Amino acid sequence: MFWKKRVVIGDGERGLVYRDRRFEQALDPGVYKFNDLFGRLEIAVHNVAKPEYAGNDVDTLIAALGDKLDAHFVLGDVGTDEVGLVSKNGKLEDLLLPGTRRLYWRAPVRVEIERLTLPQDLDVRADIAKRLRQLGALARVAAVADVPSEFVGLLFVDGRFVRTLDPGSYAFWNFQKNVTIDTVDLRVQAVEVAGQELLTRDKVSLRVNLAASVRVVDAVASRTKVAKSGEQVYRELQYGLRKAVSAKTLDELLGDKASLDGDIFGYVRGKAEAFGVEVLGVGVKDVILPGEMREILNGVVQAEKSAQANVIRRREEANAARSLLNTAKLIDESPVLMRLKELEALEKIVEKIDKLTVFGGLDGVLKQLVNIKP
Repeated sequence: MFWKKRVVIGDGERGLVYRDRRFEQALDPGVYKFNDLFGRLEIAVHNVAKPEYAGNDVDTLIAALGDKLDAHFVLGDVGTDEVGLVSKNGKLEDLLLPGTRRLYWRAPVRVEIERLTLPQDLDVRADIAKRLRQLGALARVAAVADVPSEFVGLLFVDGRFVRTLDPGSYAFWNFQKNVTIDTVDLRVQAVEVAGQELLTRDKVSLRVNLAASVRVVDAVASRTKVAKSGEQVYRELQYGLRKAVSAKTLDELLGDKASLDGDIFGYVRGKAEAFGVEVLGVGVKDVILPGEMREILNGVVQAEKSAQANVIRRREEANAARSLLNTAKLIDESPVLMRLKELEALEKIVEKIDKLTVFGGLDGVLKQLVNIKP
């Protein structure tokens, strides 16, 4: 008959019947006939391949179905201090945010909802975090951080420090809370303070380059007591360098740079410890003088070296004269030594003569050229 309306609901479908735009009943798979003389009946057929109910009348359906709701839907009603873990066919697939209310069709896809009360420490359970990470949903619902080796993590909730985190992977629910994770590097770091224009105690202008090695030993203090610990260390090194240089003359600086390093180190170490940073060492790399001052110092050095050379030369001349005097005294006291010196001199002369004529034979040579007295 023309006032009869025939409706077919397939295995992968579900139907909702509305009369005069008011919900009347839910339809499981099957064939149905309805009286619709005046065309006031409307059948909404839903594909349940995706079990989430996509309509805008969730609260209306819950109220209208009452006790019959469980026959057609799985209700996900999550409190404000809870999250809902939605599993489909035994696998975690979705997450319901706090205060969410959602319906899922009882369809071929088996839907289960686990309501999880948010813990006080806000830690996301490791198995849940792993699955949500695979789904790409973890960063949407949690604060995530990977703390590398030689680092430490600092957990802040609503701006208050809660605890430190050892190296590893972490996730914390950030619903209704502002959760932040800061990582602090504990490795030794180098700090360079370059091109500092300074005045010595005797008013000489110079530039100094300084290097220091530091490391964080108290991560909490380095983040809570100062805004940026690295910048604070840099400023303290500047102040320590300025104080140490202004207390010394140029000659003292150039003559003993090690004491300058010690003065700077002693000043900076105490300041840095107050905000959790240990200063391991400080060293002045370069002391750069203006051009005019370099010329003056070069002249002074040249004069000092020239004077030292003259002193050494005179000392050696005196030593040589003293040696000659001692030799002369020995020769004067020993005729044999005198004749030996004559023979040495004769030997040197003979080496330079190509031909030598001797009169009187060997006996004449011994008597006339070499005459050794007993």
